[in-house]
Amino acid sequence: MTASSEVSRQAERECVLRAQAGDTEAFRRLVTAYERKLLYFILRFISDADRALDLLQDVWLTVFQRLDQLRSAAAFRVWVYQIAHDKVVSWIRRQRREREVYEELQDSAEKATPDDGEAEFDNAELVHRALPALSQEHREVMVLRFLEDMSLEEIAEALRCRPGTVKSRLHYARLALRKEVERLMHG
Repeated sequence: MTASSEVSRQAERECVLRAQAGDTEAFRRLVTAYERKLLYFILRFISDADRALDLLQDVWLTVFQRLDQLRSAAAFRVWVYQIAHDKVVSWIRRQRREREVYEELQDSAEKATPDDGEAEFDNAELVHRALPALSQEHREVMVLRFLEDMSLEEIAEALRCRPGTVKSRLHYARLALRKEVERLMHG
């Protein structure tokens, strides 16, 4: 972690503590710091921008209502992504049965084939275009790991699963992403 990110984490902790004490300006700063990142996270799973904005608003309402229950200000980042994750999963479950989501994950893992080339991952535009083709579980771990720079332990905590599960999902997500990027490049 760089010195500047450590300073920003300390400033974030101070904002969380002030917001917990009722400081609305501090809460507004937290919203400003995270709203674009959270919206991007949500949009990786829900392509309807209006629905994503509704879910983002729901996330912030939940954060506001439960902020006093957060025991550690340092845990805010992981906690807010847990809430966003839960809102997305709830919405998706309402849209499709859980069994269909599981089958989709299994199908994408079985169809993925390893490839030695990494060059296609250098093209950020292609990667962003390929993300929607991944399953929900794969998009979650990819976004949190590579765009939010979370550790495996932080991702596991945010998604309420084990670090080994995160490692496995990352492995299969990379395979699926590589396959989709290749399809976009050559298809």
